[in-house]
Amino acid sequence: MAGGVRRKSPVSPSPMWGKFQSLWQDKHLVLFKTEYTLLVVSVLWFLEIGINLWVIQKVAYTEIDWKAYMDEVEGVINGTYDYTQLKGDTGPLVYPAGFVYIFTALYYLTNRGVNIHLGQYIFAGFYLLTLLLVFRIYNRTKKVPPYVFFFVCCASYRIHSIFVLRLFNDPVAMMLLFAAINLFMDGYWTLGCGLYSLAVSVKMNVLLFAPGLLFLLVWEFGLIRTIPKLLLCAAIQVLLGLPFLLENPVGYVSRAFDLGRQFLFKWTVNWRFLPEWLFLNRYFHLLLLAAHLLTLLLFALRRWKRPGESIVELLKEPNNRKLSAQSSTVDQIVLILFTSNFIGMCFSRSLHYQFYVWYFHTLPYLLWSGGVKKLAHLLRVLILGLIELSWNTYPSTNGSSAALHVCHLIMLLCLWLAPPLHSAQAEKQEHSAVKDKRH
Repeated sequence: MAGGVRRKSPVSPSPMWGKFQSLWQDKHLVLFKTEYTLLVVSVLWFLEIGINLWVIQKVAYTEIDWKAYMDEVEGVINGTYDYTQLKGDTGPLVYPAGFVYIFTALYYLTNRGVNIHLGQYIFAGFYLLTLLLVFRIYNRTKKVPPYVFFFVCCASYRIHSIFVLRLFNDPVAMMLLFAAINLFMDGYWTLGCGLYSLAVSVKMNVLLFAPGLLFLLVWEFGLIRTIPKLLLCAAIQVLLGLPFLLENPVGYVSRAFDLGRQFLFKWTVNWRFLPEWLFLNRYFHLLLLAAHLLTLLLFALRRWKRPGESIVELLKEPNNRKLSAQSSTVDQIVLILFTSNFIGMCFSRSLHYQFYVWYFHTLPYLLWSGGVKKLAHLLRVLILGLIELSWNTYPSTNGSSAALHVCHLIMLLCLWLAPPLHSAQAEKQEHSAVKDKRH
């Protein structure tokens, strides 16, 4: 060393500093690159805390079903276990037993349902928890550009209204459903099935996910090992409904799981352009059911199942199949479940305003999973906007209902034109391998 002077070696920048530098260089792409999903949704989630507080404090609460919910659970608290005798202001109790237990807890937390303001803050908590679960799904899949998440939360008046201004039971069921999907993504299938069954016990609409879940269970475990999981779902329903089943089993099942329930024409969002007599016609309902089942079958056989694999092969234990056993990926789990629910929404006999939450958080994923590459970002956002506008038009009009069906049809066609799940996954893996070789 000349002159005895020791030169200091250059200090390497910390990993955190490197991330900040990368973020600054890509600042104009943060809203478009999926690797920044976590950053964007974190900011939006904290913004949502303020938005919910503002809505609760500044926008008037509207009474629709909350008082009826409280009357219904109060009947149970007072010792009535015959479901045919339980009713509220808006009619009889038509939800399964899980609803009764959850809203009984809310009954006591809100001073017998009187402290509605506290109830709104509790539902704001449900909303924020739901967003966390939804954002975790999107962060795991990294399919949707981050700017879209602004439309998933901050921009939807109707969704905020359903949660914190109406206090419907639909958001509670969907919160539990998204928790179950998170468990499925992490490989906790048994626990996920238990939570899924709990979601069904709050409101029956969660059954729209059931065909997709059944397909995934058979794919993952084969028919024989799927049966215990189905029995678990059934056992939870029986256990929750036991006090009511012991009192009046027929009354409980016919009220809590009434698949033939008639909806009022004045509340329909999706069939306003039909004459009322056709809307109420049973043959029209059967036609919709047939179209629903046929579409599910087509998607299962042509889009979800591996090419070259028969249904009989799918029912076998994964290790005994001719094609190599392959566990479902996160993308496949989410897409199959979301598509199953969406098909049900497309062919629903009627959609009421609170039903929007049944599929709202899944729409971006479905739109960005479509197989039409020419469906540009702007067109996808336009479809989201038209759907939002249709659900915010009150009362619904011929135009708003027709626009909703057109958007549904475009999305369904795009999902059908997407490459089958397994070929899409193989293409993704091949692309990753090529990218790795380049680096």
